Amino acid sequence: MEAFRTRQWLYAFLLSHSLLLAAGSAFAQSYKAEPLNEAPPNELAAAVRTALSSTGIRVTGPSGPLCDIWLGKAVPGKANAPQTLGVVYPQLAQGTLVSAIRLPTAVKDYRKQLIKPGVYTLRYALLPDNGNHMGVAPQRDFLLASPATDDQDAATVTIDQTLALSRKATGSNHPSVWSLGPPEDHPKSLPSVFHLDEGDQWLVEFQLPLAGSPTTVALVVIGSAPEA
Repeated sequence: MEAFRTRQWLYAFLLSHSLLLAAGSAFAQSYKAEPLNEAPPNELAAAVRTALSSTGIRVTGPSGPLCDIWLGKAVPGKANAPQTLGVVYPQLAQGTLVSAIRLPTAVKDYRKQLIKPGVYTLRYALLPDNGNHMGVAPQRDFLLASPATDDQDAATVTIDQTLALSRKATGSNHPSVWSLGPPEDHPKSLPSVFHLDEGDQWLVEFQLPLAGSPTTVALVVIGSAPEA
């Protein structure tokens, strides 16, 4: 009788462990990133399309494609930029065109602002270090989304111009912010997607062709700021 109970307990343990593993595996597969053999969309200005890679990245979720991303061919950057507290990617200057993104459906950005379906440019910006954005993110690195119809030039612009362009994506006084985070530590094939529990965030990770210093970058595509 005791042996029978032991077998029952062992069977129940193994079954529950298998279910947990299956659930974890399904959770990990909720989003994925894969190469997209498609040129940048025609909604982008010719100068912007020329500055972007001829192929992209598609991020897919439980309901289908979430977004398509095209990276710059050679994003301007300083190879030996000094490290700054709270900044993960000091190589980038504010206002630099990093990529473009296509949203097939409306999504919420890192600030929980609703962004309409469409094509947008993504330019680098730093969260102001003025105490008004405490707790928004562990780092100050962001990309600001601007409607493709309004952002016509691939050249780096000022931070004020970047903010003005991005406010057109939200129709408010606040730009559309997309958080950049540090990549995962272990090597893997890129592009890829990983999950962070805080904010229930999903990040797409890719190799950004920074001029003189290719760098692995992670962009939050699902999830929001804890203080949003």
